[in-house]
Amino acid sequence: MTWRWLGMALLVLLAGCTGDEGYGGGPATIDPAYLHAEQQWRLERARALQADDGWTTLVGLHWLELKAHYIGNGPRAGINLGIGPPRLALVQQEAGQVHITPERDVALTVDGAPLRGRTRLRPDHDEAPTRIGFDAGRGELTLIERGGRRALRVRHLDAPARLRFAGLRFWSPDPSWRMQAKWLPHPPGQTLDIVNILGQVEAMPNPGAVEFERDGQAWRLEAVDGGDSLLVMFADGTSGHGSYGAGRYLDAPRPDDASGELVLDFNRAYNPPCAYTRHATCPLPPPGNRLRLAIEAGEQAYPGEVL
Repeated sequence: MTWRWLGMALLVLLAGCTGDEGYGGGPATIDPAYLHAEQQWRLERARALQADDGWTTLVGLHWLELKAHYIGNGPRAGINLGIGPPRLALVQQEAGQVHITPERDVALTVDGAPLRGRTRLRPDHDEAPTRIGFDAGRGELTLIERGGRRALRVRHLDAPARLRFAGLRFWSPDPSWRMQAKWLPHPPGQTLDIVNILGQVEAMPNPGAVEFERDGQAWRLEAVDGGDSLLVMFADGTSGHGSYGAGRYLDAPRPDDASGELVLDFNRAYNPPCAYTRHATCPLPPPGNRLRLAIEAGEQAYPGEVL
């Protein structure tokens, strides 16, 4: 698949909510520059999902239950990765750390350099998580920590979800869903318990909430710290009825200190990774972020198979 072909295909898929409307299916008065910006964002969204480190490259999530696991490809491995060489490495848990030792004559890399012997796996929450490469760089293994448990996350450039990516669908751009919102700050250090798709609970930094008006009513959504921006996880009246059933995400800029306002653009609401792969641990919207309002904007349910 080439990006030129993908771009042409996505111009069709980005046309509207079902692909039956033209890209300009919204009001004729929409600023062309706004439409162009939305098209570029949507194309970049699809590119990111299929990038070498995109979510569609996931092929496995293997929880570490024992002190030691032999990992490889095949039923004789303690953890069957389903891809790569028959015998890959020994993974051991000791004193709160995880180490990996490569099998003899198996070429692995650690953070891009040849792996010669036993090394520690730094988890994904670390500033510099360890990346183990295999299959001549086409595969990658990392360690993640969720809810006090550890797992090996495996990526591969030949992942089925990547090779069979079905494209994205969106509602037609609607500037009325780009609105000013009021920032309601919380006391410093406040957290919000967030449940992920596996049922694990994590307390996430919860700096405040956003409030906006639609159809003559005020609506409120709690925000969590998303790094350079705020992350709003929400479900709405379209969840399971046009959009992904478990809810969607929206990145929002941090509020203006002077006005206490920020912009919410629901045209850029997007699906969590679990909409495309069975190997992600997606956080879910908190109960207070489940709205009766039908937000017919942004990304719709994925039309392909979740692999």
